[in-house]
Amino acid sequence: MCCVILRPCTFATRAIITNKGFISHQNKLISSLMEADQPKLVGGFLAKKPYYPPSWASHLNPIPSHTYSLGHLPTPIHKWNLPGLPKDTEVWIKRDDVSGMQLSGNKVRKLEFLMADATAHDADCIITIGGIQSNHCRATAVAAKYLNLDCYLILRTSKLAVDKDPGLIGNLLVERLVGAHVELVSKEEYAKIGSVALGNLLKERLLNQGRRPYVIPVGGSNSLGTWGYIESVREIEQQVQDGFGESGFDDIVVACGSGGTIAGLALGSWLSKLKAKVHAFSVCDDPGYFYDYVQGLLDGLQAGLNSRDIVNIQDAKGQGYAMSTTEELKFVKEIAAVTAERLPIEC
Repeated sequence: MCCVILRPCTFATRAIITNKGFISHQNKLISSLMEADQPKLVGGFLAKKPYYPPSWASHLNPIPSHTYSLGHLPTPIHKWNLPGLPKDTEVWIKRDDVSGMQLSGNKVRKLEFLMADATAHDADCIITIGGIQSNHCRATAVAAKYLNLDCYLILRTSKLAVDKDPGLIGNLLVERLVGAHVELVSKEEYAKIGSVALGNLLKERLLNQGRRPYVIPVGGSNSLGTWGYIESVREIEQQVQDGFGESGFDDIVVACGSGGTIAGLALGSWLSKLKAKVHAFSVCDDPGYFYDYVQGLLDGLQAGLNSRDIVNIQDAKGQGYAMSTTEELKFVKEIAAVTAERLPIEC
């Protein structure tokens, strides 16, 4: 049996925020972003190009017309030498955490399609929403700056902190360095109003100011963003042909925080020759919620499939999103000590 684990997230940025080298790197990043009025879209990084889907996905609808090159792709796959594995079992890691320093993680694959759609609609600013340390929000803020778009972030935090300056901790440092507009909302208000309504309220406010906003949902997880991980399956297929995983993979294991990644992986694996069973571990909502949400994404692509047939979702919330127990942190430390792999603490 051969299994690939998709590592979609960067390691917790708050753990390295006091590193002077990191702060220096971010300052240099902002300086380089400001050097030119317009991004160079000739070829390679930041190029906007026509999109042609894999043949096995050509029946899906709608098919994106264009995509931006934002990630450093393909990301590598390598064998994970875990001790004590059963006989004839291999575990490999798909390193989507190294898709780029400031745009790393699974977010960038979705943003390649979403940002292309935003510019196609002549947007002059981007709205998105997430937790106070959302990697998706950080990546969106950087991508927007690359494309000379303003970015508005609605960040969920505690009721006690909603009226306070959030500071320059972790992803907030990057977001503020690139000039993102940050608005805070309490977890209670978020639960009462909902992410979609909150985004639409800000959109209406910006429209009244004469702006042209484009709203990206939590995690970039809509049917368009799903194409990022349909395309990832094509990438994995090619890597298998090139000798990674030898005869292919039986299973794909991934964390699930908003649903778009598992929708794309499961759909792509089902339609392509990969045929690996996708196993998702939900880090926030219950499996039932994600089965329904993924179903909506599949229906939005006219896939004609049942989400429960193509992905297995298990509850892995533990104490709650981004909350680790002492036992879990000890496990992460032990894995790193044995294999040199740092498991991501949060997504």
